[in-house]
Amino acid sequence: MIVGGSLAGLRAAETLRAHDFTADISVICSERDSLYDRPPLSKKFLAGEWDADRIRLRKADEIDKLAVDWRFGTTATALDITNKTIATTNGDVPYDAAIIATGGAVRRLPDQPDYTGIHVLRTIDDSIALRDELQAGKKLVVIGAGFIGLEAAATACAKGCDVTVLEGLPAPLIRGLGETMGRLVTRVHADNGVNIRCNVRVESIVGGPRVSGVRIINELGVSELVAADLVLVGIGVAPATSWLDGSGLIINDGIVCDANLQCAPNVFAAGDVTRWPNALFADIEPTMRVEHWTTAAEQGAHAATNAIAHLKGQPLAPYAAVPFFWSDQFTARIQFLGRSTNASDVRVVAGSPDDGKFAAAYFANDRLIGILGVSMPRVVMPARKLLETHTPTVTALAHFAEANQ
Repeated sequence: MIVGGSLAGLRAAETLRAHDFTADISVICSERDSLYDRPPLSKKFLAGEWDADRIRLRKADEIDKLAVDWRFGTTATALDITNKTIATTNGDVPYDAAIIATGGAVRRLPDQPDYTGIHVLRTIDDSIALRDELQAGKKLVVIGAGFIGLEAAATACAKGCDVTVLEGLPAPLIRGLGETMGRLVTRVHADNGVNIRCNVRVESIVGGPRVSGVRIINELGVSELVAADLVLVGIGVAPATSWLDGSGLIINDGIVCDANLQCAPNVFAAGDVTRWPNALFADIEPTMRVEHWTTAAEQGAHAATNAIAHLKGQPLAPYAAVPFFWSDQFTARIQFLGRSTNASDVRVVAGSPDDGKFAAAYFANDRLIGILGVSMPRVVMPARKLLETHTPTVTALAHFAEANQ
């Protein structure tokens, strides 16, 4: 049984079949159809450059060959690990082994109103609704300067919208890149006319029945109304775990798993919902939860492999990997390998931020823990081995210096 039918759930199903698992596989998914790629929802699909067929994760015949019971439009409501059943909106479903890949749900502002023109961006329906309103000259206010918000801002700007991004922290992308690099990376937005305002507090969205603006406390501590025809609330996602209340699983900003992605007997987790100890970064983060495409794909496959091993009474394998994500914003391709958490030193090791093409290395505990590249894949991707082997700071710096010669 797989709960969650997006990327991690699909990869779990594919892996089960690839291992000659011939038993029944059911996938429970609350969306009407989740077998699409999410990254384009804030970019090419939102821009109208790609259609729904272009973002399908697999072709129809490939899905059919899996012989999986896809239960779309069905929501899991409870997990009973004692009796090995999952309660759903369409009845209880028994399992021999379960993989939870429910992903995340968009966060909303406290008391967020339901005015026309207020959008979130998580599903294909969300993207279509926003896309239909992105017209040249419209004033779009994006609340939240994370990757999704900034990607959507870049897309809207390219379509001729007047875009303002509001962020409560001192710089964009702080959670992913840190303050200094967050500022440098998002220079491309200012160069293209996006107004990013940091250190502001959103008080309310105003309007009725249609949104007309966002009331904020601005950088100077003064109340101000930012006019808006459209508002995108992009303040991140929360792991979809509310249905697991009372299940006995440990929930702490995600489902707490062991190194094998196991969270209970016969139960594993994968993707955005998973918190686990990553041995490659145990010295800087005892556990981590990663909301990236690559991790979801890898963990879906890994959880399935371990579920089969568990059913056969075989040893399980830990999941230890270097997280990787990318983001396209205007002409910049942003890539990051590793982690920025608790970095004590960040250094530009190639290129120049002034030129809009550079790489920066992140260090902690006298070793390399992350590498950021802005339109510099030749520097970023070869650094994976350095991160996997806990390369000391001096050795890593020598590597980057030699690579730049």
